[in-house]
Amino acid sequence: MTTTSPLTAGVDELRFRLHGGLHEPGDSYYEDSRTLFNTVINRRPRYVAECLAVDDVVAALAFARGHDLPVAVRAGGHSVAGLSLCDDGLVLDVRGMTDIDVDTDRRIARVGGGARWADLDRATQAHGLATTGGRVSTTGVAGLTLGGGSGWLERKHGLACDNLIAAELVCWDGRITRASGEENPELLWALRGGGGSFGVVTALELALYPLGPEVFAGVALFAAHRAHRVLRTFRNVMYQAPDELSLACAFITAPEEDDVPTELRGRPAIAILGMWAGSVDDGELALAPIRALVPDADFFGPTGYADFQCSVDDPPGYRNYWTAENVADLPDEAIDAVARRAAELPAGPSQLFIVAWGGAVARFGPQHSPLAGRDAGFIVHPLLLWEDAADDERSRALARAFRADLRPWSTGATYPNFVGDEGSQRMRAAYGTSTERLAAVKAEWDPRGVFRTHQDIQ
Repeated sequence: MTTTSPLTAGVDELRFRLHGGLHEPGDSYYEDSRTLFNTVINRRPRYVAECLAVDDVVAALAFARGHDLPVAVRAGGHSVAGLSLCDDGLVLDVRGMTDIDVDTDRRIARVGGGARWADLDRATQAHGLATTGGRVSTTGVAGLTLGGGSGWLERKHGLACDNLIAAELVCWDGRITRASGEENPELLWALRGGGGSFGVVTALELALYPLGPEVFAGVALFAAHRAHRVLRTFRNVMYQAPDELSLACAFITAPEEDDVPTELRGRPAIAILGMWAGSVDDGELALAPIRALVPDADFFGPTGYADFQCSVDDPPGYRNYWTAENVADLPDEAIDAVARRAAELPAGPSQLFIVAWGGAVARFGPQHSPLAGRDAGFIVHPLLLWEDAADDERSRALARAFRADLRPWSTGATYPNFVGDEGSQRMRAAYGTSTERLAAVKAEWDPRGVFRTHQDIQ
């Protein structure tokens, strides 16, 4: 007579209940699900539950509770800290929950917990609508929104989290809960930037605004020796910019593409990129001071908003380390420090990304969202990407050096989606006076600490 262990019996039951599959080491879906954007991460869960419906999430969490397994939630897989996976636990892979419904009358998009920004942007642009979304189109909508959600429309309409109207989630004990202005409003407040540590978000409702389908957007490239003038012009333009103008400045390696001048290809360069959230004619006028610098390559012009949203995607398949510093301003001394350090960036996909904040970002206060640091004039965001593990420490040290250089101008806060696992002190800086309030929400909705994110809410 054969016997079945309690764990095996539970596994068979879970496999039966899931609309998707239950995957274990050795099958192709398992290996795909543990391949993240950041290849530094090499975690091996015991099981991966392919969740296609809310009932799958409920069943998977019940199994994890019954067998005392750690839990992680995987959607876009862009968590640079690797929180999309866990070792020897259960991963809830929600990539199949991608339904998108656009209510054009109410201007609300209802989005599945596994949807990506490229899918949402295309769906809303079919109706001439948009919401603030990530600059990398393969990022998951839920993960980016719950961590803040910086994007090109933020100065006009606020961060993605500021446009979160409601969310549905499965709690640690299997309860299916809705958070909105009328139901569990304190939970909705926490979800607007407080991260995914309160439950598994299976659907979000986001406010939409008229935009496009054509906008004035693009990239201007300059040789690296022009960096000081370019960065000062960028700063000065953004000092007085209308909310419709959203720009960033980046130190990069110029791409090896036919439309890039030969003398620039594969060499250090500085780029100004972004868009105008309004009419194409007004956008052309707003970008005139940047284009007056006579870029070495000028790719600004009328373009489809959804196309632009996919145009600057970071490449997958690299080892990653990210960090960021919120700065009040970029005086000439700070620009000099940034330009000096940027000369150390290795050739390839690594970059220093500087985004201008202000506008609507600063107008949402702690009553609306737990995110602190909204008074920053700019966020300086080193993204180090490399291939060889032998370069790990050198790359991390260079990213941290940018932060050290900018400390005299730092506001002391940080933006969660732009940093990896840098410890609880850094995350407390992301929430400031909202930290204790967030902890109270965590205690109510996840008292056992089942959901762990780098936001480190205790």
